[in-house]
Amino acid sequence: MDHPSQVNRHQAAHAKLILESYRQLTGRELIPSGPDPAQRLFVAPIFVASHSSAEDPIFTYGNRTALDLFEMTWEEFISTPSRFTAEAPLRSERQRLLDQVAERGFIDDYSGIRVSKTGQRFEIQRATVWNLISATGKLVGQAATFKEWTPLEP
Repeated sequence: MDHPSQVNRHQAAHAKLILESYRQLTGRELIPSGPDPAQRLFVAPIFVASHSSAEDPIFTYGNRTALDLFEMTWEEFISTPSRFTAEAPLRSERQRLLDQVAERGFIDDYSGIRVSKTGQRFEIQRATVWNLISATGKLVGQAATFKEWTPLEP
């Protein structure tokens, strides 16, 4: 599977954007500090993914946990609109999510149903969703992380 690797420094620039935006908005560290944060983010046992700020956002990053959970290769993942991995949320829940992310820059209590490439459904619990902000202050996408999920019947 082609994915962030030593050759491309584990997508270091994008990993830095994910980690710094998370720290700036939440006041917390996404992963413990140490050498080679991009490599450690990629192999972390938590889900981490991001998508673009386009009208129909495309995934821009997925760590190994995200790729495994959605049963996709790196190439498949980064060419997938993020909406294809989610079941249609309830309108009020979706609006609550959007309002909170807009107001605070992040939320840390999102739950929802997701679907892998092969149709495996799973429920995510207590996900954090945050804005990705460039060094110039521009919104360039959103990212999400969670460490708890429950497989569901197809």
